[in-house]
Amino acid sequence: MNLFVESRGRGPDVVMLHGWGLHGGVFDRIASQLADHYCVHLVDLPGHGASAPLARFDADEVADLVDAQFPFPVQVVGWSLGGLIAQHWAARHPDKVKSLALVATSPRFVRDDSWPHAQQRAAIEAVGASLDSAFEQTLERFLALQMMGAPAARDTVKAVREQLFAHGRPQGLLPALELLLEADARALAGQIHCPVALFFGVRDAITPIGAGRWLQAELADATLHEFTQASHAPFLSHQDEFVAKLAQHLEASA
Repeated sequence: MNLFVESRGRGPDVVMLHGWGLHGGVFDRIASQLADHYCVHLVDLPGHGASAPLARFDADEVADLVDAQFPFPVQVVGWSLGGLIAQHWAARHPDKVKSLALVATSPRFVRDDSWPHAQQRAAIEAVGASLDSAFEQTLERFLALQMMGAPAARDTVKAVREQLFAHGRPQGLLPALELLLEADARALAGQIHCPVALFFGVRDAITPIGAGRWLQAELADATLHEFTQASHAPFLSHQDEFVAKLAQHLEASA
């Protein structure tokens, strides 16, 4: 199975993996800033954007699918769901992933007694329950939730909303949402040895800052960047600061 990948720029290869409900185009502005120095590959994950869906969105299988698109070592940027896939990719194919940048993501997206750094299960289930009856409205509400608490949130949501269906109407969102309900990748932290930059918003309710601090403590080589005024998408709400810190990380890890 081939995934839709848009590539631009020249230089060391950087693969960007988006969050749930979106597609690679969400990184459009970031890619434009990096393209003078890097070859940036924007992937549409299965069932998102222009990539075909899977009946079951298995994190290991999806990581292997993404890996198969790139026969050469790469640096990986993963946001939210994309960050979960990036963790699996780095653990399964350490020879291919030279570095990770994990943005507002987590090894686990559901709160329980052993993991307080997440949402309640019911919040994610409610998104899935309304997909069939109110597809576009559900995605737009989810977008608004991701930006809540960040400055200029309204402008950021507007910019992303314009991108929402730029690659077509996604066809496989529910299997990916089911992965977010069940995933627990905490055991992978000890298997990831490449340099990792962590980018987290302090105001994030979807992947709280505690998840970033846990990853910093558990990963072998991790640096945490906290955006005190950001929510779930610091690369959009604090674009220039994010790109500057990401570029430093990519250059140091090339």
